[in-house]
Amino acid sequence: MLNNIRSKQVILIVAILLLGGFLFTRDVKGLVKPKDEAGKMPTNGQATNSSSAPQVTIEDVSSTAKNLVSGATAKEIIALENSYKSGSGADKITTAKTLAQKWDDVEQSIPSAMYLEVVANNESSLSNWLNAGNRFLKAFDNTQDSLVQPAMLQKANNAFTKALAIDTSSNDAKTGLGITIVNGLGAPMSGIAMLLDVVKKDPKNFKANMNLGMFAIKSGQFDKAIIRFNDIISNIKATPDAYFYLATAYENLGKNTEAIDAYLNSKKLAANPTLSGFIDKKVAELKNKR
Repeated sequence: MLNNIRSKQVILIVAILLLGGFLFTRDVKGLVKPKDEAGKMPTNGQATNSSSAPQVTIEDVSSTAKNLVSGATAKEIIALENSYKSGSGADKITTAKTLAQKWDDVEQSIPSAMYLEVVANNESSLSNWLNAGNRFLKAFDNTQDSLVQPAMLQKANNAFTKALAIDTSSNDAKTGLGITIVNGLGAPMSGIAMLLDVVKKDPKNFKANMNLGMFAIKSGQFDKAIIRFNDIISNIKATPDAYFYLATAYENLGKNTEAIDAYLNSKKLAANPTLSGFIDKKVAELKNKR
């Protein structure tokens, strides 16, 4: 029994890691974490909180990110940062917005999110806090740094909490906050309840439905995940990642024929050479098991 669980974990972990590198909906790609050996979701005792999350600064993350971009881009950012440091008032916030966009343009979501937080702190509005929260979630998804990751999740939680305080009816704020809770900032079931509430009010909310499906996989509820992803594909939006997660759920239940069909649909929609190569190998393996 234990070996079977571990073998399913291997399938799940490998699939998720590969999906994260291939598909384009990067706001959701890192949300499915490997389950523990009992197939349980993290307990409240595993939650990250503001006191335990490491502190990160704009200077630190910017210094790291500059090593990952071209020399010309780094020089341009340095000039903007000098202007930001010496600026004041509205001009300083305008420069922060420019820096957030510049970092996002080169796929450096961590410093981008930090500057969006500066903007939201100075111009508090629903849209500004949602922008900051979504970018922090993207940073959380994309980084493998075990020190930075919890800080990004905590900052996302804070941003969505402030967004929800401004508009308690905001489904975007509830969805983002629910995602941070299930990922470790509270009792997971309370986060899931928040997402379910969003879906109840907005049945075609793509992001909330996708995350509910992924959390079903995370907790080993593959039957529920299959129902969720099939509903997304049929009634909301057929995307490469929806098909890929559907295939992963089918594979974990040994439904290889269905998994093959879903993997091939993911391949067709993504049109990504690297993903295509992985899926071709996966399909060949599954055909050998039939």
